[in-house]
Amino acid sequence: MSKKVSIVDIANTLNISKTTVSFILNGRAQEKRISEELVARVLKLVKEVGYKPNSLAKSLRTGKSNIIGLMVEDISNPFFANIARLIEDRAYEKGYRIIYCSTDNNSEKTRDLITMFRDRHVDGYIMAPPREIEEDVKELINAGLPVVMFDRYLPGVDTDYVVVDNEFSTYNATKHLAEQGYSKIAFITFSSEQSQMLDRINGYKNALKDSKLKPFLKEIEFNRNEALIIEPLTAFLKKNQDIDAVLFGTDHIGTCGLKVIKQLGMNVPDDVAVVSFDDYDVFKLYSPPVSAIAQPIEALADNVISLMLKKLDNNAANNTTQKITLSTNLNIRESSLQHSKTAAE
Repeated sequence: MSKKVSIVDIANTLNISKTTVSFILNGRAQEKRISEELVARVLKLVKEVGYKPNSLAKSLRTGKSNIIGLMVEDISNPFFANIARLIEDRAYEKGYRIIYCSTDNNSEKTRDLITMFRDRHVDGYIMAPPREIEEDVKELINAGLPVVMFDRYLPGVDTDYVVVDNEFSTYNATKHLAEQGYSKIAFITFSSEQSQMLDRINGYKNALKDSKLKPFLKEIEFNRNEALIIEPLTAFLKKNQDIDAVLFGTDHIGTCGLKVIKQLGMNVPDDVAVVSFDDYDVFKLYSPPVSAIAQPIEALADNVISLMLKKLDNNAANNTTQKITLSTNLNIRESSLQHSKTAAE
């Protein structure tokens, strides 16, 4: 096996200094008044031997790795996967690469991942953070490392973030169900102290208060094992058989909920109307199609990477933080409409 070619090998072959080779490879030949003929000889040999620079060594030397760390709850989730892809495309256009990871909403795992990213000398951090990592994020910011949050934020940390108006989103969806004639509307969501989940619960409760309706709130512990979500969801629906509409707090719990509704022999929307937070193809293809709160995926991704790139631009003023809240769209489909028609007949 041939050994990896180094700058020293190239310098020795051409009988020049490794510093000269380094200047040429880093685009500083003209600044250092290195002849075009020598530049051509070095680049020709580099191509012939297939020299690949050591990215870690270069980052230590220059202080930049051109890598951004992206930390999300679950990279396999369609919401996070779609945003990640859009961020990756925009970052690549600007010369940056993305390293992804899933935190599973686990604070200890998140700390380990932050340590890994710091060891890799990533230039910036984009994250949908779990709770209890406030001090870790503050350390990053104090070290001069840019941090942009999305989907949720940490109230005690002053940094850039991009979120949607979660409270109005669930308020609007709940009012829609009430206006359709549904009077026993449940909200089933994951148990969480994260900002976006608390806002969604508040929106639901406020809409019921304004409509003078009683809340039916069920919070389920987050788990990657779907069976541990379906079990308490099934028990709740069996216990509250008079519920005539359900608003699901996330797309994941929404798909689990649709499975349970089918297993219980209930028809949508005749027995129970359904609306879910987050809109994607499964809801559009379900029979009947499911009403859903659509987040502006492209706008979220575009704002997140724009904030990060601005932070990474040494010429930009990086001492101000931006807090951006975007609107959602309630896509109304058959799953939440039929009750009012039936009541009118």
